Amino acid sequence: MTSIEYITLEADDVAASEALYSKAFELEPLVRLKPAEAPSTGFRGYSLSLVASQPGNVDALLEAAVAHGATVLKPAAKSLWGYGAITQAPDGAIWKLACSSKKDSAPVEKKFDSFTVLLGTTDMNATKQFYTDHGLTVAKSYGRKYTEFEAAGSPVNLALYPRKAFAKDLGIPIEGGGSHRITIGGVAGPATDPDGFTWEAAS
Repeated sequence: MTSIEYITLEADDVAASEALYSKAFELEPLVRLKPAEAPSTGFRGYSLSLVASQPGNVDALLEAAVAHGATVLKPAAKSLWGYGAITQAPDGAIWKLACSSKKDSAPVEKKFDSFTVLLGTTDMNATKQFYTDHGLTVAKSYGRKYTEFEAAGSPVNLALYPRKAFAKDLGIPIEGGGSHRITIGGVAGPATDPDGFTWEAAS
């Protein structure tokens, strides 16, 4: 099993994002920040997801995120699959806050149960093969539509989604270029996947 120990995000203004990740989402040390090293425009090809147990917890996370500088791209709402919202951090990273339940069943808390990095891919089979070659085990696979890897022992999950469908799901234009502004820290690194996402050896 190859685990993800943390992710590093690049930001034009590191201080503006620190409060969001440390106070709103309480993600230290899973999310690290560093100054941006290269330009980035439009869709960066990935999103980060916090999955909670109930809608009230999603709302609490969203309220805290907005209070610490996040912008709402999609307001919290019910859908066929559950309940969720999409926000954008000051550094440009897109975050989905979601749960599969449509009703609260316990006291509301500002907490999440799992953290996932979702990468957009232009060739699902090639990218899935890259990750299996680097030690990851597929947990779920729906042909070219979606792939999720096993996360036993890892604090961060990894999944793949076709870039075009991904942008549509997030409600943003598919166009984008330049740096992804994300590096994944794990025992699979150093490596660069077919879509240009880089891994480094976890430190």
